[in-house]
Amino acid sequence: MATPKRERAHMVKDERTSVAMITEASAFIAEVNIADEKPQGWYVDTGATRHVCGDKNLFNMFKEMKGDQKLYMGNKATANIMGEGDVILKMTSGKELTLSNTLYVPEIRKNLVSGWLLNKFGFKLVFEFDKVIVTKCGILVGKGYALNGMFKINAMVVKNDLFKNITSSICMLEFSNSNVWHGRLGHVNFNSIRRLIKLNSIPSVQINKKMKCETCVESKLTRSSFKSVERITEPLDLIHTDVCDLKSVPTRGGNKYFITFIDDSTKYCYVYLLKSKDEAIDKFVLYKNEVENQLNKKIKVVRSDRGGEYVSPFADVCAQSGIIHECTAPYSPQQNGTAERKNRTLKEMMNAMLISSGLSQDMWGEAVLSANYILNKIPHKKRDETPYELWMGRKPSYKYLKVWGCLAKVLIPEPKVQKIGPKTIDCIFIGYAHNSSAYRFMVHESKNPGIHKNTIMESMNASFFENMFPCLKPKHASSSTRVDNVVHDKRHAQYELEEVEPRRSKRPRMDKSFGPDFMTYMVEGAPNTYREAITCSESPQWKEAIKSEIDSILQNHTWELVDLPPGCKPLGYRWMFKKKPKPDGTIDKYKARLVVKGYRQKEGLDYFDTYSPVTRITSIRLVLAIAALRNLEVHQMDVKTAFLNGDLEEEIYMEQPEGFSAPGQEGKVCRLVKSLYGLKQAPKQWHQKFDNVMLDNDFKINECDKCVYVKDTSRGYVILCLYVDDMLIIGSDDSMIKSTKDMLKAKFDMKDMGLADVILGVKITRTQDGLVLSQTQYVDKILEKFNAGDTCVAKTPVDTTQHLSKNKGDGVAQLEYSRVIGSLMYLMTCTRPDLAYAVSKLSRYTSNPSVEHWKSITRLLRYLRYTRNYGLHYNRNPAVIEGYTDANWISDMKDSKSTSGYVFTLGGAAISWKSCKQTVIAKSTMESEFIALEKCGEEAEWLRQFVEDIPRWPKPLTAICIHCDSQSAIGRAKSSMYNGKSRHIRRRYNTVRQLLSTGVITIDYVKSKENIADPLTKGLSKELVHKSSRGMGLKPVKEVNTKENLTYEIGDPKI
Repeated sequence: MATPKRERAHMVKDERTSVAMITEASAFIAEVNIADEKPQGWYVDTGATRHVCGDKNLFNMFKEMKGDQKLYMGNKATANIMGEGDVILKMTSGKELTLSNTLYVPEIRKNLVSGWLLNKFGFKLVFEFDKVIVTKCGILVGKGYALNGMFKINAMVVKNDLFKNITSSICMLEFSNSNVWHGRLGHVNFNSIRRLIKLNSIPSVQINKKMKCETCVESKLTRSSFKSVERITEPLDLIHTDVCDLKSVPTRGGNKYFITFIDDSTKYCYVYLLKSKDEAIDKFVLYKNEVENQLNKKIKVVRSDRGGEYVSPFADVCAQSGIIHECTAPYSPQQNGTAERKNRTLKEMMNAMLISSGLSQDMWGEAVLSANYILNKIPHKKRDETPYELWMGRKPSYKYLKVWGCLAKVLIPEPKVQKIGPKTIDCIFIGYAHNSSAYRFMVHESKNPGIHKNTIMESMNASFFENMFPCLKPKHASSSTRVDNVVHDKRHAQYELEEVEPRRSKRPRMDKSFGPDFMTYMVEGAPNTYREAITCSESPQWKEAIKSEIDSILQNHTWELVDLPPGCKPLGYRWMFKKKPKPDGTIDKYKARLVVKGYRQKEGLDYFDTYSPVTRITSIRLVLAIAALRNLEVHQMDVKTAFLNGDLEEEIYMEQPEGFSAPGQEGKVCRLVKSLYGLKQAPKQWHQKFDNVMLDNDFKINECDKCVYVKDTSRGYVILCLYVDDMLIIGSDDSMIKSTKDMLKAKFDMKDMGLADVILGVKITRTQDGLVLSQTQYVDKILEKFNAGDTCVAKTPVDTTQHLSKNKGDGVAQLEYSRVIGSLMYLMTCTRPDLAYAVSKLSRYTSNPSVEHWKSITRLLRYLRYTRNYGLHYNRNPAVIEGYTDANWISDMKDSKSTSGYVFTLGGAAISWKSCKQTVIAKSTMESEFIALEKCGEEAEWLRQFVEDIPRWPKPLTAICIHCDSQSAIGRAKSSMYNGKSRHIRRRYNTVRQLLSTGVITIDYVKSKENIADPLTKGLSKELVHKSSRGMGLKPVKEVNTKENLTYEIGDPKI
C-alpha cells in the first residue's frame, strides 16, 4: 500500500506483514529524536496521531509490543516502538486525563500528546501566542505554555503500584530537575532557586519564567507588604519573636503552637514547637543560652507583640538579663513584620509540603522544622549571603537536601536486622535531625517485628526516591464535571467527558474580595477519603467508626444486593469523617458517615418532594421557659443514624462501599430499601417515619410547630421537641419521661443522654428558681477565632455617633467579614437578643464591607468580650407572655426606610425577638411604629396558638399584652375611623384591628426608657443597654445561684 511521504510522519509500519497501518504516531517535524536521557514534560503535537512517551516508568498500564514496529518521523528518521499502555496526566484544573494506548518509544526526546486525537474525541484546543487551553463542552480541562517553539502541557503524571515490594499504593509524579530542587527546597519561590544557581550553590537547572507549581498555588496566598524599616547590622542586637497558633490540629506529640526567634541582622531563625503558650519562656531561655554561648555576645533587644505569653515571667527574664523588651503598639502587627512574615512563609511552605507529600495534617510540626532548616539556607532577597552563612561563618551545603515526604529505603539498625529478609524498610522522609547530620524518617511499611509502622527514626543510611510519595493518593476531579476514561477497543483511544446537571442557580455572582490584609490557612484534622482513614496514624479509631456505621446500616436493612437493571446507573458514595471534641479540646468520639452522592439524583425520577421541617429555636426556648415555670425535668435523647430509618418509595441503586463488598457478589449493586444520608428525600422520609411512630403512640402534633409533640394523660403529660435527630423530652413526672424513652428505644436505635445538657450548642443550666440558657464557650471560640480575645472591651454593641452607609470603594476582607457575621448571627438567634440590631445592621454590608464596617464589627466583638458570660435566665414567674415593640423612623438615610423590633418574654426572659429593616417607606413616626406593631402582633398570634396545644395551659387563653411607646400608633390601632392618608398601610391596619377585636392581643403604652425593645432598633447608652438587657432576662451566669449537680459542660457547634 503506497503512502505519500507527507503522511509517513503519522504511520507505524509492521515489518512482519509489510503493511503500513495508520495507528496515530508521529514526532517533530524536522528533528532527529535520539534521547540522551529520559524525556521530561508533555508537549502538544497537532500533527501526531498517537500519544508517545519515552519513559516506561510513567505508564499506569503497560504491555510489550509484539513484532518489530517502527515510528516514522517528519525528518525521515525512525525509532523502535517497544510497547504501549495508559498514562494518566493530572491537569492544573484538578481533572485527570488518561492517555490510552500511548506508544513507548525509548529514543524519543519529548513526550507527545496528540492534538489530532484530542480533537477527534471532542476536546477543543485553543492556541494563543504564549499558551494553549484545552476544553471540552465549554469546561476547562487544562492549560499549557509556549516553550522553545512548542506548547508544553502543565500537568503531572500519576502512577500507582510502582514496585511489587511496596504493599501500599504510591503516587509517582513527573519531576524535572528544577521541580526536584523546588521540592528539596520546601517549595520556595523560583526566584530564590535562580539566586542559588547564580551563587553556584546548587547545580544549574533550567527554570522557565512561566513555570508554576500547582501545590504552591493551592497552599499560598499573598498579601501586600509593609514598608521596610532600618535594619540592625550586628547579630543579637535585635531579636524578633512571635507565637503561631495551630492548635486546631495538634501534632502527634501534642504540640499546638510554634515559636520563632529571628535575628534581625542575619535573618537566621530558630523554631521550637510548643504544647502550650506557657512553654514560650522555657524556649526563650533555651534559645538565649545557646546563641549567646555560640556567638559570645549578649542579646540586646527582643521585639514581640502583646500576647499573654510575652508578659510576666517573660518580661521578668528580660529585665534580669538586661534585655530591652519592645512590644508592638496595639493593632500594629507591622511593627513586628519580620516575625509575622516569617510565620507566614513557614506556614505557606508547611502547607505546600503537606499537600505535595500527602501526609496528614498532624505532621505539620516536622514540616515547619524542615521548612525553617531550608529557609536558613536561602539567600535573603536584599543580599546574596544566606542566613546560615552570616550566622555560622561558612557556606551551606545543599547536597544533603531531599524532597520532603518522599519514599526512602532505610537500612535497618544492626540489633534489629533479621538474618533472613530485607535489610531495609520503607520509610517517609520527614526532616533533618537536630544537631546531627542524620535524616528523620517515619516508618511506612515494615515486615520487621521489631520496628512498627509510624515509628519515628533517625538514620544516615538511606536511599531516596524523590519522585515517589507513599502517602499521596491520586485524586479525581472534585467538581461536578470531570474527565473520565472509559473502556477502549483495540483500534482507538476513547475519551468521554461526563456531564452532570448543575444544581446551582445560573444567576451571575459578585466576585468575592479577600482584602489585602486577609489570609487564611485551613488545617483539617479528619481524613477526606476511606483510603486515607484506614492508612493514617489513627486508623484503628477510624476503622471502628466505619465498622459501627456499616453495622448500623446492615442491622437496619438499608439495602439489598441486586443486579443492576439495564439502563440504570448507580449513584456513587463518599465517606465523611469527623472528630467530635470535648469541651477541653480532647477527642470525644470518632464519627464516620456513609453518604450517597444525592446531587446526581434527577427530580421527578429519583425523588419528588424533599421538604422536611425542624423545630424552631423559638419553640425550644418557649418549651424550656415552660419547664422553668413548672419546675419540670428536661431530658435529652439522640437518634443514631436517623436518616437510615426512612422508608423509600423510589427505586435507587448505589455502588457497594469500598472494603465492604459481599464475597462472591462484587458485581452487584445496592438497591436502597431505606433512606441513606445524602439522598434528597432522606430528611423527609425520616420525619414522616417519626411522625407515624408518634401518632401511633397517642402523641399529638403542635399545629404551630410540626416538630413539637405532646401527650396528655391522667397520669401526666410529656412534651417532645425534635431537631433532626436531637430531641428534648419534658415531662410532668419521671414515669411519663421513662415510658416515652422506652417507646422510642423500641422503635429506633437511641442514645439516652439523661438530663438535658446541651441542645444545638446552647448550654442548659438548672438553678434553684429556674434554668439558664447560655453560650459562653461558643463566645470564647468566636473571640479566639477572630483574634478578639485580648482586646479592650466595649460596653455597648453599637457606636451611637457612627452612621454607616454602603461602600462604594474597594471592599476589605469580605470572606472574613461574612464569617464573623455568620458566627454572631447564630449566637444572636439562640441566646443573645441584645446583639440583634447590630448584627442585622452590619449584615446589610456583607457583599462589599468597608473599613468603617470592619471597625463596627470589631467593636461588636469587643462588646461580646465584655458580656461573654451573659445568659437568658428563666424563672418560675411571671407566668404570662408579654410583648414589646419599637421602631426607629428612617434609620437608613439612603433609602429612607425604618427599622422594626420586637421582643416577647415569659418567666422573666426573652423567648422571641427580631430586628429588621422595614420593607416599605413610612411617611411618619406613627406609620413606622404601626408597621412594627403589626409584625409584633403576628408573632403574638403564633405564640398564643403554640401554647394553646401545651397540656395544662390555662384556658381560656388570655390576650397577649403588647407594650408600645407610640401613643399615636396605639390610638390609630384602637380607632375605628379609617383615614385615607394611611391607605398604603391599610392591610397592616386591618390585621392589628382584627387581632384586637378577637382578643388575641391588647396594646398598652410604655415609656421609651422602659421599653426593652428599644435596643433592637437603635444604639443606646451603656446605662440603657444594661437596663434593657436585664429586662430581657440577660444576666451574667456567674450571678446565677446555681443548683448543685445540675451544671453540665457542652460541645459548642463549629464556627
